[in-house]
Amino acid sequence: MILCRVVGSIVSTIKHPSYDHQKLLIVRPVAPDGTLKSGTMVAVDTVGAGEGNTVLVASEGRAAIEILGFSARQPLRSVVVGIVDHLESRQKKV
Repeated sequence: MILCRVVGSIVSTIKHPSYDHQKLLIVRPVAPDGTLKSGTMVAVDTVGAGEGNTVLVASEGRAAIEILGFSARQPLRSVVVGIVDHLESRQKKV
């Protein structure tokens, strides 16, 4: 699972049938301190996230297929599975 921030959304009228009726979000990995990391990905929203939300993303195809209830492999990789309300980090000092 990856911690990400929602940075946008995608609207597409023509797409693979597995994306029909799915909300597509553009997400960017984020460090626990809130710093954005490089790279972006497209994820199917299953929790009602919006731009600016910090979210948990399952980024393995099998998880996406199971969460969305497909019986066979689909061209899906990333799914938003949670909205983060609060982050707390307890790091030991060395």
